[in-house]
Amino acid sequence: MPAEELAQQLRGRFGDILSEPVAFRGELTLQVADPERIHEICQVAKQELKFDYLVDITSIDNLGEDPRFTLVYHLYGYGHKSYLRLKLAVSEEVGQVPTVTTVWRTANWHEREIYDMMGIRFKGHPDMRRILMWEGYPDHPLLKDFPLSGRPGSVPEVAFTEKAPLAGGPFVTVSGVRDALSREPRARLPEADSEPSST
Repeated sequence: MPAEELAQQLRGRFGDILSEPVAFRGELTLQVADPERIHEICQVAKQELKFDYLVDITSIDNLGEDPRFTLVYHLYGYGHKSYLRLKLAVSEEVGQVPTVTTVWRTANWHEREIYDMMGIRFKGHPDMRRILMWEGYPDHPLLKDFPLSGRPGSVPEVAFTEKAPLAGGPFVTVSGVRDALSREPRARLPEADSEPSST
């Protein structure tokens, strides 16, 4: 069954909560008007329309716009080989949506990463802990207003205690140096600019 027909079936089930399907480069997107219904929509997509694989959940920071965030659910059905994308807007004030971990278990890590990097929480998630940064870290590093040079840390040996240098980008390693330690961004601090000779 073509993705267009599946998208229309989903829209027929939920009416104005879902937009008309928008096609771009052979892929279909439905905009979800009510974030509180995302769990129910995903459940129908999986159980009735056989989108049995959650490829990914991604997030976008639309800094300066309201609502600030967009969540994007990428779905695939192994049986019909069709992709479908669901998008929903999340305001910074609300900052949370229902979890879909009871629909696809793999949503667990996707949602934890979004929470860790962007600060969006998922109601009903079984384990809403950070997944990359440590517990107690005060920021969300993928927000557009997070400085590229990082922020000073207060935990020695866990994070930079000084800002990382901007030369070449804070997370860009340097090629052509003698060992892995010399490639680290913190090795490019001003006092480390002079490379020892290789002889």
